[in-house]
Amino acid sequence: MMDDLQRIPCVLMRGGTSKGPFFLRSDLPADTAQRDALLLEIMGSGHPLQIDGIGGGNPLSSKVAIIGPATREGADVDYLFAQVKVEERLVDTAPNCGNMLSAVGAFAIEQGLVTAAAPETRIRIHNVNTGKIIESRLQTPGGELRYQGDTVIDGVPGTAAPVYLAFLEAIGAKTGRLLPSGAPQEVIQGVPVSLIDGATPIMIARAETFGLTGSEAAWELDRNLDFMTRLEALRIEAGLRMGLGDVRESVLPKPVLIGTPQAGGDLAVRYFTPASCHTSLATTGAVSVAIAATLPDSIVGISLPGLTLPADLRLEHPSGQMAVRIDRNAATGEPVVFVTRTCRRLFEGAVLVRRRN
Repeated sequence: MMDDLQRIPCVLMRGGTSKGPFFLRSDLPADTAQRDALLLEIMGSGHPLQIDGIGGGNPLSSKVAIIGPATREGADVDYLFAQVKVEERLVDTAPNCGNMLSAVGAFAIEQGLVTAAAPETRIRIHNVNTGKIIESRLQTPGGELRYQGDTVIDGVPGTAAPVYLAFLEAIGAKTGRLLPSGAPQEVIQGVPVSLIDGATPIMIARAETFGLTGSEAAWELDRNLDFMTRLEALRIEAGLRMGLGDVRESVLPKPVLIGTPQAGGDLAVRYFTPASCHTSLATTGAVSVAIAATLPDSIVGISLPGLTLPADLRLEHPSGQMAVRIDRNAATGEPVVFVTRTCRRLFEGAVLVRRRN
């Protein structure tokens, strides 16, 4: 008997190059503080290995998706992303995660929130973190969800069915403005940067400014403690200039280094979580870099002169490359970014937590 334990339905899913548990909103407490305390227990946060929970001891595998019926007109489902810190007992719902987002549509279909069509299903996902809508297009031949396919994404072994994401409202995810400080480029502590609020707020700088190339391995950057300390100081100031306040306890904005490509891509990109370098590239980070490319005077725009839309970019990251397509919304003129991801349902069942009276 396990009278002292509570079962909470849970599905472990890989979305893009991230993975984590997916929950129905109705299976978690409505009170935010109670929900976050429960997530910390579920993931085992407060320990570097998250040994007493199901987290993976890494920011890329300490993520949670909470899905429910849509609360915004024009959307099919709600998606709330939670970044659960590994060593700190902290849940951050300020950012979005585009990799985890790529598994939302499949979860929604399998949980009965959305009815699959044939040969594909389009799902409009309301990201509660940002208030924005992203369209997800999945392969559902005969009205049946398909996970297996021939699509390869760098950072994930093997192949799977493609998931196409269209970031229809990517501008101003947190501040409501593409350029929160009002300028496409400025200087922080002697370092030229671009402060961009696309699918997620980012601070972009050239790697060469720090004596780097932008093609370093993730572990190499993580071990460069002087560089990481300086990058965090710049990020904190960037947060103030972007109107995000004191960001010492927040993962936003995310620092991004760009450099000269070394493997046939258009740009070398190193994205930080921010405490460590991402081993591949966050989807929302790629979208934000792509939007910055449409600004000729931004750090990215200067690096890609003469860019015209529609445009296809290949962004080099530590595990390979990510391809993005940039176009313009015919109605608004704003950039729309398209990304291809994959997802997989890994495990389903219930997570066990201590029963609360």
